[in-house]
Amino acid sequence: MNRRRALAWLAGGAAAAAGGLLWRHWPEEGVINDCPPGGTPPELLDHPAVRAAWRDLDPAQVWDVHVHVVGAGDGGTGIHVDPRMRSPWHPTHYLRYRFYLNAACAGDAAAVDAAAKASLFRRLAEFPPGVRFLLLAFDWFHDAGGRPRPQRSSFAVPNDYVERLAAASGGRCGWIASVHPYRADALEALERVAARGALGVKWLPQVMGIDPASPRCDRFYEALVRLGLPLLSHAGHEYAMADVEAQELGNPLRLRRALEHGVTVIVAHCAAGGAGTDLDRPRSGRRIDNFDLFLRLLKAPQWEGRVFGDLSAIAQINRLGRPMRTLISRGELHARLLNGSDYPLPGVLPLFPARLVAASGFLDEALVPVLARLHRHNPLLYDFVLKRHLRWQGHRFAPQVFETRRVFRHVARAPQRKEGEET
Repeated sequence: MNRRRALAWLAGGAAAAAGGLLWRHWPEEGVINDCPPGGTPPELLDHPAVRAAWRDLDPAQVWDVHVHVVGAGDGGTGIHVDPRMRSPWHPTHYLRYRFYLNAACAGDAAAVDAAAKASLFRRLAEFPPGVRFLLLAFDWFHDAGGRPRPQRSSFAVPNDYVERLAAASGGRCGWIASVHPYRADALEALERVAARGALGVKWLPQVMGIDPASPRCDRFYEALVRLGLPLLSHAGHEYAMADVEAQELGNPLRLRRALEHGVTVIVAHCAAGGAGTDLDRPRSGRRIDNFDLFLRLLKAPQWEGRVFGDLSAIAQINRLGRPMRTLISRGELHARLLNGSDYPLPGVLPLFPARLVAASGFLDEALVPVLARLHRHNPLLYDFVLKRHLRWQGHRFAPQVFETRRVFRHVARAPQRKEGEET
């Protein structure tokens, strides 16, 4: 796709600033994913750079811990999308959603949910046998009274659908449930998803209206520990959704309460983004990089082995700085890091351009052509191969960063329902 067509698709004046940036740093893979049919060419899957990504890894231990489920709710899936995301009259919301659908190769489909599912499964099939992907549900925003508020929910993905999607994946996927802790039936819902094989619980506090430091979460935390379920919680600034007001709920120090109750916590994105209040010195009024607050969590010896950071979206253009340098070069952190893709986000091509990653010093320039080509065909595989080739001053991510199954070893794996089976 040429530049003129792509910039037109970006809706002209509303994206002029972004268009100027792309013109100066034009990604070799393009801007709009044209979703080439037929899957990734075999010679590209067999390229030495792709094969090298699997060196020293046991595929059966490689789990992508952060895979979002995309859709429009048009296939009986129960997926909810903020109506503004469907309306060009709300360009900020609309363009984001269009990019996400394009990333999932579902943007021009008559049946969005079915197309997103087919595209995801096609991309998963290009990984070696044994690799698994943890699909994320997403609960509604709930108010202080524990009532769901669809009108304040950017999106919602039901546990039931994500479970069915995992069951239909032929063993490629597990699933992580999402249960809001303020729900009147929160503990019962948590018991249900655990019995049905959920491998953890996903929160995005700023969007769902959750304060992880609230005493209201205590009984929920106790149940997570009893059931052996880790908590995967977003931390740091939330960039993917528009009009997020409660960014302070993403302060990683607010997750201490879960850790104090014995929960295993996975801090999404290693909290790389934005700044939060220093809750250890609240009277100072100091705001500190959320990434530094995350590192403070890791330093606490009492939580050794129970607090982790995931690498989802860590190679995004707005994170190509100190967080990336720190995470790669500090080998003592690698046992605390878990790879996740944040799919479908890597399919938003301008956010993860191989050329810019190389220009920032994290990638051998010679790898850009093959990675850019892989990016167009399978952004999920691209994200994995890219991270395996990242380096900084002679350092790379250790294999254990990608062998993430170890964190879920204590989770009871109940039999999952087959697709279409009633609960």
